[in-house]
Amino acid sequence: MAVTTNKVQKTEGMTWRRYKDGESERNIRSAQDRIFQASWTHKCPEYMLSTPPCQGSCPAGEDIRGYLNIVRGIEKPPAGTTWQEYAFRRITEANPFPAVMGRVCPAPCESGCNRNMVEDHVGINAVEHFVGDWGIENGMKFTAAATETGKKVAIIGAGPAGLAAAYQLRLRGHGVTIFDEHEELGGMMRYGIPGFRTPREMLDSEISRIIEMGVETRLKTRVGTDISFDELDKSYDAIFLAMGAQAGRPLPVPGAEAPNCVTAVAFLRAFNEGRLQHVGNRVVVIGGGDTSIDVATVARRLGNVTKSGTHDERPENVIAGHMASDVASISAREGAEVVLVSRATMDKMAANKHEVEHALQEGIEIIGGVTPVAVVVDANGRATALRVAEFVMEGNQTKIIEGTERDLPGDLIVSAIGQAVDFTGIEQFNNNNGLIKTDKNYRFPGSEKIFVGGDVIRPHLLTTAIGHASIAVDGIDAFLKGKELDKRPKVDVHHFDEIRKWLESGHEYSEIHGQIWGTSERKDILHNFEDRSARHIIPHNELFLGHFPNTPRHIRDVTVLDKDAALGNFEERLHALSDKEVVDEAKRCMSCGQCFECDNCVVYCPQTAVFKVKKKDNPTVGRYVDTDYTKCIGCHICADVCPTGYIVMGMGD
Repeated sequence: MAVTTNKVQKTEGMTWRRYKDGESERNIRSAQDRIFQASWTHKCPEYMLSTPPCQGSCPAGEDIRGYLNIVRGIEKPPAGTTWQEYAFRRITEANPFPAVMGRVCPAPCESGCNRNMVEDHVGINAVEHFVGDWGIENGMKFTAAATETGKKVAIIGAGPAGLAAAYQLRLRGHGVTIFDEHEELGGMMRYGIPGFRTPREMLDSEISRIIEMGVETRLKTRVGTDISFDELDKSYDAIFLAMGAQAGRPLPVPGAEAPNCVTAVAFLRAFNEGRLQHVGNRVVVIGGGDTSIDVATVARRLGNVTKSGTHDERPENVIAGHMASDVASISAREGAEVVLVSRATMDKMAANKHEVEHALQEGIEIIGGVTPVAVVVDANGRATALRVAEFVMEGNQTKIIEGTERDLPGDLIVSAIGQAVDFTGIEQFNNNNGLIKTDKNYRFPGSEKIFVGGDVIRPHLLTTAIGHASIAVDGIDAFLKGKELDKRPKVDVHHFDEIRKWLESGHEYSEIHGQIWGTSERKDILHNFEDRSARHIIPHNELFLGHFPNTPRHIRDVTVLDKDAALGNFEERLHALSDKEVVDEAKRCMSCGQCFECDNCVVYCPQTAVFKVKKKDNPTVGRYVDTDYTKCIGCHICADVCPTGYIVMGMGD
């Protein structure tokens, strides 16, 4: 099919004109000849701030490039502030839990990192881990807004979404009360992740910083039973639903109602509350995600104990709520055989690859590519095995391959196939699929004052819940101020703020509306600068990758345990980088989409048109170079050798 294009430019409504009326026949071909000559063009350098793919891949929307540039020394902290504190402040604008997320986040930012096209991604998670620990060790605190608005917001749920929302709301001066049915704050961070992955002293420190901002808490209070939702609706100006999905999904196969067939959520909660102290001789876990790995590694550490013989001491009874006696301290502990079963093959399991490797090193058997068929029960109704089989998919239907069935013996069978929301008492929010629907601002449809975030929308990562909270709080804040909710940007993350940096250094900044061309004489604005961060994620093919030498990644040390060493070992395995290592790792960041002052454009400009800006006129990152347009011939060499893709050739009339 032929495609025709109208190349005549539309001039109505434009703020600047390339040709006068009647000059559009000055012809397109000759204009193209003038613009695209090999040695010179009528284009000139423009400076475009874009979002790097690490930030675009971060569910919490952290300004990753920003804090890496702080750590490496490109972006200088204000006088009297260390780089560690400045990096901590930058991270926690988006995520108030850097020590926790630096340990447990599977780091989708690293998968998106453009450095993967050179040799290996930047160790973003390792840098966050270090900065988070530094913040705790040095007593970093958060400060609520100086001006209280007098507005009150009720938050249902004290997990990552609820706590992050409380933090963001207090920064804006709104009053906050958190309602949670548990005895302690933290949600899945506390009750769903074992302490050897998230040390409790770290978690407690990061939570206490938020509560100290003036957050009221009402623990052991379930909304819908202990207090009605209508009471909250009448007493608070806005409500944030962040209950999480803390009901596990049982296996949808015959026999799954056996008492020793439990959910991963119940298993991990019993362990994290200190009730579950041992498992049977053989544990079978069904899943394939990070939760199933957590269950398997916990089971390996707990092991089995001898001399415990009462029915009440059985793991399923403890998980169901009984408090076991401390049999582990008086009995010989033996290793338990742990098998993890997944429908996905091992190379396609959703769990973090290094967590899978650690599980294998600890002697956990992983069987991929099979599906549960039934739970085999004995005459007393207790499970004795999980029956699995190989399968093929026909459309959305699972078809069992006959003759491939086999039984995997097990004293305890744990289903880690997903989570569900408990809507008891607040059934009006159930979308009939066991979750809550929202609009793009995470507002509940049909209600101006109710917003939603976290696993109640869709069970996902802890960082996803934190990102939901940040966006929802923007909406809550606008609603409480009587403003219309803005349309969310295409790239919805925290961005580097050129203007803030300008003001932070004591310089004035003239507010500019719209695109300004040819502003090289003005020192109070960035000339030919455009912030396209809200709409453009810069790919690797817009960078000059040849600038970056092959530099190995600095990898955190991990305590590797074998089958015997894992038994009873609940110490943290992941160790932070040193100060020097974390700075060196941050230097591997390519600062995609933002100038990092490499001098390439100055060195390679054949016309000496690109020059460094005087220090007194350089208060912000990205103001490092300027262009003398009386010398520039538009040869585009500066753009070609710009490692970060910050310089692009634009139409400079």
